[in-house]
Amino acid sequence: MEFFIISMLNGLSYGLLLFMLSSGLTLIFSMMGVLNFAHASFYMLGAYVGYTVSSVVGFWPALIIAPLVVGAMGAAFERLCLRRVHKFGHVPELLITFGLSYVILELVQLIWGRIALDFTPPSALQGPAFTLINHAVNGLSVIWGGATAEMCSSADAAIRVVCSPFPATRGFMMLVALVMLVSVWLLLTRTRIGLVIQAALTHPEAVEALGHNVPMVFMLVFGAGAGLAGLAGVIGGSTYLTEPAMAATVGSVIFVVVVVGGMGSLSGAFLASVLIGVIQTFAVAFDYSFATLAGQLGFTLSAGAADNSLVKLTLSQVAPILPYLFLVLILIFRPKGLLGTREG
Repeated sequence: MEFFIISMLNGLSYGLLLFMLSSGLTLIFSMMGVLNFAHASFYMLGAYVGYTVSSVVGFWPALIIAPLVVGAMGAAFERLCLRRVHKFGHVPELLITFGLSYVILELVQLIWGRIALDFTPPSALQGPAFTLINHAVNGLSVIWGGATAEMCSSADAAIRVVCSPFPATRGFMMLVALVMLVSVWLLLTRTRIGLVIQAALTHPEAVEALGHNVPMVFMLVFGAGAGLAGLAGVIGGSTYLTEPAMAATVGSVIFVVVVVGGMGSLSGAFLASVLIGVIQTFAVAFDYSFATLAGQLGFTLSAGAADNSLVKLTLSQVAPILPYLFLVLILIFRPKGLLGTREG
């Protein structure tokens, strides 16, 4: 039971990290119609800027400063570059953001180097948030923080005791992602600014006639989306690894999330992120193959079949391709995505 609970929580934390990333991308696409290929690069940039700022003023100020810096960079890019090619259609927009992703990657490697950085979280987030203790006699229990050695052992060797800690950094990641979901939803649906942003996409002339600066609105939206990616980068970089490859690691997956959830749907991005995070985590955790399954069902495979590489292929080995398989199935059977309202 403790294995299932911890695996589920790990899957949820990874899925919510994907949502923190995809929420900014969804915001930019839904408000501006721009599919930003450099979005994962803003995530990486947030991690590196957060690392630098935290080394000077600490982690908690960096959690605020780094997203603001990355958001300002995103807004400047929209103002100086993206706006100039917007009138030429989607292809130039895709190409210029694609080029930006490589520019950011090369700049990061020139400034911070090509090796991973030791971006450690603050002491409050180090160690476990809680520990699940599965005692063969007393059953399952939870304690906050880490468990002592006495709690995780028994004087009787026949009594099995398993302790499963859940890292505090992952718990913090989940909390921030949920706060982000509620905050963005409230901003877009319950505030005057949100109504102006949504109206600027569908009726820009009317919004301008009311005295609002539509180009400024779009610049702020793009900057906000980049800032959300930067916030995810600070948390993801301190939880996992801060390295140049981190953008490529999640870059393609967040596009899967956006398409599977539904282009421009924030709730769809949340649902798809959680599904993909949980499915991929459990797939990695279960080391089963067709040969293992056949043995458990009582089937005997021939020597040739048992030695077949396809039969020996484990679920954990195919876990990396599962999101893309999910993407293909969604595009075939539901092109609008799980909760989307438009084709693309």
